[in-house]
Amino acid sequence: MLSTMQDFPLSVQMILRHGRRVHATSEVITFEGDHCRRASFAQVGDRAERLAGALATLGMNPGDRVGTFMWNNQEHVEAYLAVPSMGAVLHTLNIRLFPEQLAYVANHAHDRVVIANGSILPLLARVKDELTTVEHIIVTGPGDRAVLDGGPGYEVHDYEALLEAAPPSYPWPDIDERSACAMCYTSGTTGNPKGVAYSHRSAWLHSLAITSAAVLGVCETDTLLTIVPMFHANAWGMPYAAFMAGADLLMPQQYLQAEPLTRLIAAERPTFSGAVPTIWADIVRFGESNEIDLSSLRMVMCGGSAVPRSLMEKLEQRFGVRMIQGWGMTETSPLAAMGHPPKDAATDAESQMAWRVRTGRVIPGVELRICDDDGNELPWDGESVGEIEVRGPWVTASYHLDPDPGKFHDGWLRTGDIANVDDHGFVQITDRAKDVVKSGGEWISTVELENLIMAHPDVVEASVIGVPDERWDERPMACVVLREGVTAGAATAAALSAFLAPQVARWWLPERWAFIAEVPKTSVGKFDKKVLRARHAASEIVPELVGPAGGT
Repeated sequence: MLSTMQDFPLSVQMILRHGRRVHATSEVITFEGDHCRRASFAQVGDRAERLAGALATLGMNPGDRVGTFMWNNQEHVEAYLAVPSMGAVLHTLNIRLFPEQLAYVANHAHDRVVIANGSILPLLARVKDELTTVEHIIVTGPGDRAVLDGGPGYEVHDYEALLEAAPPSYPWPDIDERSACAMCYTSGTTGNPKGVAYSHRSAWLHSLAITSAAVLGVCETDTLLTIVPMFHANAWGMPYAAFMAGADLLMPQQYLQAEPLTRLIAAERPTFSGAVPTIWADIVRFGESNEIDLSSLRMVMCGGSAVPRSLMEKLEQRFGVRMIQGWGMTETSPLAAMGHPPKDAATDAESQMAWRVRTGRVIPGVELRICDDDGNELPWDGESVGEIEVRGPWVTASYHLDPDPGKFHDGWLRTGDIANVDDHGFVQITDRAKDVVKSGGEWISTVELENLIMAHPDVVEASVIGVPDERWDERPMACVVLREGVTAGAATAAALSAFLAPQVARWWLPERWAFIAEVPKTSVGKFDKKVLRARHAASEIVPELVGPAGGT
């Protein structure tokens, strides 16, 4: 028996119509460093319609790819709405990619148009001669457009001039909810980045999930400070969820340092925000020596890499901000788990924190399992460790122009994350498959070691990598960044080892410790361990030795 329900397509166009009309007075607020400019959802919707018309006059058709090379700002939101709603595909280009990777993803996606902020045109100009598919570059905001001169095969346009010349109305096409609405590429930590094409249906369902209390509970009374870049898995879905729910969007552009961010928070009073751990750690450090007001934030989400317990505790105890950890990846749109404690958890602070420091609980819309090396499913007993596999309506089933069958198992996405799951559905990631240390045949979690080391008051960052060892095959090496003003003489390798010793098994203790100026990061802010391994192999990092290998 079939239902009597209408077969109505779920689309970004539907999100645009709803936000533009039902939440017409909600705002997109863009920080300019010394002031904010504001536009209502109605105005943003009008401009998105003009942008769609302008793109059509440039020859863009349904299915064509439009790249964005932009900060988080109003114009980027307009592209988020206009491009998918006209049937084209939004491709958010990562402004932090190395030139060869940037050119690769633009050409691989077959971008015909790129919309770029003028202030970062020099970064785009580095690859202007390699953009083989780009026909038009549209520039918004101030910047030296002369840096694009001489590029082959494309025309340069002014964003505002195109919108001014475009008709005020555009005949929105019917949208197949299964068609692609947007693309993001993985960060390419190994090999070339891989493209993930999100459908209108997946974007709509993911946005609806974000508005649910089971995930983030975004609603009309919220103001979302969107710190996570809009090229990072579609800003974790926040722009579409905000337009769906009527929440104001607060966009910080390039002002991502602690001082301007905290000034913006105090002035505009956002209620929710999302960013990677390094951003929140910078804010905490800044707040230790400066008067800051974060009291408007009802909750912040942190993800992209494991969140140190010490960071969550400092943010809450010193500034009254509750941090929730989220887990996901480009391939999962990205949210797949959130760290809300279960209803039967004890309500004291220690018990609540013990739940929140876990990777997260599987959210509605995602199914998850862990499997051993032979692909056998393991129990949710909180002890069995295996690779996370996921499936669901916003989980990718392949990569763009690259099936990569090794990443998919019987209809499930193999994530590469190693974890256990308890009977509440709480996931605890112990490592990435490529990062876990196997010492004498036993696994050591680098993630757990890093979080424990970063709890030391003199440590800003810590990254643990596996290095060759003659006796044990591999041993962990701790690469540590000390806080400003602290020297390795004050926080010695021996002192850090002694701090760590009571908290882990003896054979987990690193005997190699290196003090470095900064942990290298990927383009999305994760610790780039392949760079550390290469630097160690080249003897650029020479560790100090503390105790015998293996703790014996």
